[in-house]
Amino acid sequence: MAENNDFQQKIKEQQELEQQVRALEQLVKAFMASEAISRYSNLKMAHPEKALQVLTIMAQLIQKGKIKEKISDRELKNILLQLTDPKKQTKISY
Repeated sequence: MAENNDFQQKIKEQQELEQQVRALEQLVKAFMASEAISRYSNLKMAHPEKALQVLTIMAQLIQKGKIKEKISDRELKNILLQLTDPKKQTKISY
């Protein structure tokens, strides 16, 4: 019985988390140009963790009043580039 309650609790927590993510997406997408929304959707399919990271950062910027206009695709790319770790250079020595 306890296992069933734990399972139901986890499902409920997952549903609440998904609802919070949808609310954040709704907020952030209102500040995104259509091309940026498309890029975000592609990112979400390929890299859901990174998409959530971008979503969180943008929501914080919106709430702080730093984003007042729609974010273009180019601006979204810049945000993504800042989140991406620089490529490590491989050094080959003989």
